[in-house]
Amino acid sequence: MLVENKFKILSDLINASSNEELIWMNGYLNGIVKNKTVQQPVVTESAAKKITIVYGTETGNSKRLATDFAAKAKQHHVHAKVVGMDQYRLTDLTKEEYLLAVVSTHGEGEPPAAAKKFYDHIHNNGFKLDKLKYGVLALGDTSYPLFCKTGEDVDLQLNKLGANRFVPLQKCDLEYDDEASNWFNTVLKNLNNKQSEATTITAVVAPVAKKGKQSYTGKVLTVINLNDKDSNKETYHIEIEAEGLEYQCGDSIGIIAENDSQVVTDIIATANIDGNKSLEFKKEKFTIYELLKRKINIIHLTERLVKQYATATGHTIPEGRADLLELVKKYPVKNTTQFEEILISLNAVSPRLYTIASSPTAHQGEVHIVVVKDTYTVNDKKRFGLCSDFLSKLKLNSSQQFFVQPNKRFRLPAENKDIIMVGPGTGIAAFRSFLAERDATGASGRNWLFFGEQHFASDFLYQTEIQNWFETGVLNKINLAFSRDQLEKIYVQHKMQQHGAELYEWLNGGASFFVCGKKHPMSIDVENTLLQIIEQHGNKTAEEAKKYLEQLEEEGRYEKDVY
Repeated sequence: MLVENKFKILSDLINASSNEELIWMNGYLNGIVKNKTVQQPVVTESAAKKITIVYGTETGNSKRLATDFAAKAKQHHVHAKVVGMDQYRLTDLTKEEYLLAVVSTHGEGEPPAAAKKFYDHIHNNGFKLDKLKYGVLALGDTSYPLFCKTGEDVDLQLNKLGANRFVPLQKCDLEYDDEASNWFNTVLKNLNNKQSEATTITAVVAPVAKKGKQSYTGKVLTVINLNDKDSNKETYHIEIEAEGLEYQCGDSIGIIAENDSQVVTDIIATANIDGNKSLEFKKEKFTIYELLKRKINIIHLTERLVKQYATATGHTIPEGRADLLELVKKYPVKNTTQFEEILISLNAVSPRLYTIASSPTAHQGEVHIVVVKDTYTVNDKKRFGLCSDFLSKLKLNSSQQFFVQPNKRFRLPAENKDIIMVGPGTGIAAFRSFLAERDATGASGRNWLFFGEQHFASDFLYQTEIQNWFETGVLNKINLAFSRDQLEKIYVQHKMQQHGAELYEWLNGGASFFVCGKKHPMSIDVENTLLQIIEQHGNKTAEEAKKYLEQLEEEGRYEKDVY
């Protein structure tokens, strides 16, 4: 507490300061508190007075980082303009002096939808950017083979167009906070170095810190199909026990599936090769059988890999996806060497992430997930997704390896804060975790759940638990949407609309809004409905509603875990 005369001096200083000066003072004081030593502030003149930060995001992480960077830049007297790649005026690119790109990678090395316009523009146009100085921060997941591919592509293409890289490319794993912060500190340092304008820096990727993923070997306790026999779905509740298990509500676990043993045997027999022969794959030695069984993805190969197979074997193969067994049968390899070359060119089996459906307090020593068996049709034949099929066939008491993937952006708020949860289908996983945790800890915040599926009788996942939470007051409100139980399909967003006035009242009262489940089209429909509710019941324009939602996101009160 300040004495009166010091408080008056501080008040006078605040009242006489501009917004930019207040931001600077805030950063300076935070630095003093952090270092516990008072130093004289050093104000440096930046070589660049302004920069543009563009972001291409799939889940919002790139946008958050870009916004954080802009705030930090202002503290160093650098004006930063932040804009999404989908909103960026592409004709401005040749006029930019300093440009930072923060971009994630989606799917199999593809740019996220919001970045595609920018990505295509720099790849499909022959303009020159010899006056541009740029830096790229790439977000990705080292669990996937094409780690940070979009960021790498953007960095390389800007350089090809003549732009000068004034800060090295930085590739970040899911736990990116430290790497991103250090990278931006380098950005600021180079901006303040007047010699940096004439210097081209070779892209050197800093080592990615392997932190945040704790691996376990557990024992399978339960595998139960939650759907009734009349359902056209199979949704499995799986429980795994492990020693020293640590996670938080909102985290996920990653599991690497194994391929079917019979399919592996058939590939080896059809290709007429020795399954015991060793090959090097990703700098490790494996037998061909081990590669096919545990390391290489052999089902539903991408069009790119099918084309690679066609080129290697000399066969003409129709465009599309195919299983390796199908290819080997229809389009035989010429010899063992050719097959081995094809094998080591295939993608590694990628981990599949499943949102945790248990509470670390209520289910100590256990982790639960809910998995719907993925089905698709190829040539009129029903096929199953690799990992969901693998998990559905787990044997009780068998050993299963997995890792915990933290999700710092999807966390329960303080125990006295209200939450609104929208989780149709397997999206219920995160909210079973939330509700079990709040029940076990006696949290006082109110809880409102929107759940949906196809049929009440056969698809009401965790019905007994949810009803019990409602009866005991843990769950204050619940709205259900079973889309196929009436002629007109009803989804969770329709239930939100029906209760729009109360929903907006909860939001205005400080509630957090969570969405978990399918990205397309569910999460998009939910967000559009939420914007309509804010506009209608908040008496706002469409633009004001959008800003209101953006503010919720910045405050950590609008979070999505979608896939």
